[in-house]
Amino acid sequence: MSGSQIRKVAVLGAGLMGHGIAQVCAQTAGYDVALLDVKQEFVDRGMSMIKDSLARFVSKGALDKQKADAILTKIHPTTDLEVALEGVQLVIEAATEDPKLKLGLYRRVAEYLPPGAVLASNTSSISITLLGSATKNPENVAGMHFFNPPQLMPLIEIIRGARTSDSTVETVRAAAKQMGKETVLCKKDSPGFIVNRILIPLLNDCIRVIDEAGITVEDLDTALRYGAGWPMGPAALVDLIGLDIHVHASEALHEKLAEPRMAPPARLVRMANAGKLGRKSGEGFYRY
Repeated sequence: MSGSQIRKVAVLGAGLMGHGIAQVCAQTAGYDVALLDVKQEFVDRGMSMIKDSLARFVSKGALDKQKADAILTKIHPTTDLEVALEGVQLVIEAATEDPKLKLGLYRRVAEYLPPGAVLASNTSSISITLLGSATKNPENVAGMHFFNPPQLMPLIEIIRGARTSDSTVETVRAAAKQMGKETVLCKKDSPGFIVNRILIPLLNDCIRVIDEAGITVEDLDTALRYGAGWPMGPAALVDLIGLDIHVHASEALHEKLAEPRMAPPARLVRMANAGKLGRKSGEGFYRY
């Protein structure tokens, strides 16, 4: 299936990633999008974030007001899974990174998913093979990992599960291209896929240096920005990702690979437990 043959997409989860994915699907690809979450307040919050994001595009001159309004009409919020999945060609799951929760969701999705529709997960750490096992057609399941914020970050990782078909991979690749994204293919369903397998232990090492070298957070970020050419310092990047999300992904990788560098630094765990989650909570390594 080509990207242009896709007419309707369902995004499951209206949170930090889901709302941005829905926006990209409507804004860049021109798809009609069903945006689903379990509570109306979550859906409303997601729509509010989309409106704020579009307003920023308008204020910067990257989008005119008429176009922004037209994009909003393509996004249809709902809390009804059956309604969300009606007539879709592609489903992008962006639910919380909890294997038990996702598996339960996939079993429910399998009841309503139209024949031939592709189910793609935005997971950053959970096995695509495992997720596919909860469906009737695991060959139609793949990973489609966006990066935060999806409206701006140009990469999508595509991940094959053990039973993912070639046609499913090509459908996901075509949809990503329609969204204006670059793609890379992870041919094996390996922990952390490509980017996180490299980035998570690297960020963990960076955070450990704060205590090991007795430096400030500001000096850490300055060192990596001006010494290694990073566009953003590691502490600022963890704040953007969300400390809870990073800790969860780090713990998942450590469980699967048993490498010490994968384990989240104690400093990050303490901060996450204290509710200092980064930008989304107003405080992490920095205040926002």
